[in-house]
Amino acid sequence: MSAFDPRLTPARPDLAAKHLQGKVSAARFADGEAREVIDAQAPVRHAPAGDALLDTEALKGERVTIYETTAEGWCWGQLEGDGFVGFIPAETLGTLGPAPTHKVAVLRTLAFPGPSIKLPPVEALSFGCKLAVARQQDELAVTVSGVHVPARHLVPVDAKETDFVAVAERFVGVPYLWGGKTSLGLDCSGLVQVALHAAGIACPRDSDLQERALGAPVAVGDLSKLQRGDLVFWERHVGIVRDPATLLHANAFHMAVAVEPLAEAVRRIAAAGSAVTAVKRLG
Repeated sequence: MSAFDPRLTPARPDLAAKHLQGKVSAARFADGEAREVIDAQAPVRHAPAGDALLDTEALKGERVTIYETTAEGWCWGQLEGDGFVGFIPAETLGTLGPAPTHKVAVLRTLAFPGPSIKLPPVEALSFGCKLAVARQQDELAVTVSGVHVPARHLVPVDAKETDFVAVAERFVGVPYLWGGKTSLGLDCSGLVQVALHAAGIACPRDSDLQERALGAPVAVGDLSKLQRGDLVFWERHVGIVRDPATLLHANAFHMAVAVEPLAEAVRRIAAAGSAVTAVKRLG
C-alpha cells in the first residue's frame, strides 16, 4: 500500500483536497463542500460513469465532502463515515439538513408521503439509513422533510446493538453484490462494516483495511478454538465466526450471505487458491 491509500485520500494528479497541500502533488487544490445523501442509497463508483465499478455505497443521511462536481452530473468526494473516496451521482446529494436523530434498525422499511400506510410509498430505506425525525404521529415517525416511517422500525441514531454477529445474521439470504451495503445486496466487507457500525464499532470499508485495523491476532491452528465474533480473513475476503463450527459471510460462491461449516469454507477457499491470512478477535 502506498503512503496515501487512494481509497482513503482525496487526491488525484489533477485535483486534491486543500488540506493535503504540501503532502501530495496535484495540479490544483480545492476546499471541500459538505453535502448529504438524500436518496435511500447512493453508489460510490471508481470512475464517473454509471457502468464503472461499484466501490461502495453511501446511505441516506450520510455526510460527504465534495471537491468536484462535473458537468455530466458526478461529484467526487469523501464519505464522512469511513473516509472512502469516489464518484457519486450529484442527484443523490443535497445540502446539509438537520442532524439525524434516528436510524433504520430493520433490514428495510418504507417511507410514506402522508399519515397512512395505504398511501403509495415514496422510497424504501435500508438498515442504517439516518433520518431527522420531527415528531411522532400515532405509529408513524414524521421526518423534517415530511415523510412518514413506521416508528417501530427506527431507533435513536446513537443506539448500539449489543451483538454485531446477530446483526449480520439478519442478512442471511441477501444477494451478494460487489460494493453493496444494503439488504438489496452487499459484499463480504460490507456485511462486516454494517454489522460493526450498528454496534458502535468503527470499521474500515475493505477487507484488507479491516484485517489491519480490527482486533488482535488469534492463532489459526485449531479452528474449533475460535469464538463467536472472530473475523477470519483471506486475501480479498472476510467472514464472521458464528460459532466454533460455522462461518457467516457474504460470498460469490453462494452469491448470497450464507452460513456454512467453518472447516468446509476454509477447505473450499483454500482449494480455490487462498489460505487464511489472519484471524482477528475484537476486544
